[in-house]
Amino acid sequence: SEGYNIIWAIDNNKNAVETYKYNIGNHINFADINQIDVSQIPYADVVIGGPPCQSFSLSGNRNTEDERGQLIWKYIHIIECIKPKAFVFENVIGLLSAKNSEGEKIIELLKIAFKNIGYTLEQQVMNAADYGVPQRRKRIIIVGLRNAKFEFPKPTHSEDSSMNLKPYVSVENALGDLPDAISDENDFITYKTAPKNEYQKKMRDNTHAVTEHFLPQMSDMDKCIISHVKPGGNYMDIPDDIGSNRIKRLKKEGGHTTCYGRLAPNKPSYTINTYFNRPNVGCNIHYKYDRLITVREALRLQSFPDSYTIVSSSK
Repeated sequence: SEGYNIIWAIDNNKNAVETYKYNIGNHINFADINQIDVSQIPYADVVIGGPPCQSFSLSGNRNTEDERGQLIWKYIHIIECIKPKAFVFENVIGLLSAKNSEGEKIIELLKIAFKNIGYTLEQQVMNAADYGVPQRRKRIIIVGLRNAKFEFPKPTHSEDSSMNLKPYVSVENALGDLPDAISDENDFITYKTAPKNEYQKKMRDNTHAVTEHFLPQMSDMDKCIISHVKPGGNYMDIPDDIGSNRIKRLKKEGGHTTCYGRLAPNKPSYTINTYFNRPNVGCNIHYKYDRLITVREALRLQSFPDSYTIVSSSK
């Protein structure tokens, strides 16, 4: 949003709306976008959204499609009514291969639908790590312009030193200056050291303390299990005599490489998912300490500044 003035937003999750209000502004609406009268939405030069579109179809009765399928039609309708100069559409990369129940490629149908309302499209799979975020997170981005062709910004960072770009921001680059995590989730802690690099400086941005940096709860069994996982390692490091049946099955079958994963200090993290408070659903173990990452560390890995405060009834 740099260089732009955000004038209107909507979400149907109360905690998300309260957090947005606290950190960004009061222009957000707590509502279901399917129930909103589009004429209430103000004109904007740019409209941004990422509706799910698993069931998208150009034909058939749109009213009987599932509710998630309705969201993509609502998005297209909003673009058609507001007629912004540009729109940005973000989605998971599975969209590239997704087909609807008629076997049609959804991405091709989307292009037809947006072209029909007057937009020229450009699409690209973008990885957050290529732009200085300490996290490998790939998403398909589609940008539509009314009377021009969009050019995506070139990557600024790379893992390949021959590319003459900045090196990827690593997990240790991102988290290395944070103080020890505490047990009280409502307390804040002052920094103990000066920022050690540009990323840390950017995240602090004149704040003097961190919130949301509390120790995640873990069972004694999980504590024992993760103590055996080396940096950059996963369930393969766990001895057979302490592993659960699930871990034994994973070792036998392979795959799920991030399961019981410990972050590698010298690389970006894998994609942060919703359940980073569990060791068995992703690479969520701290690179140095025998614990899961804190909420603040997860925020840092997604490039939220330390001033960003969570307002929520549930962490």
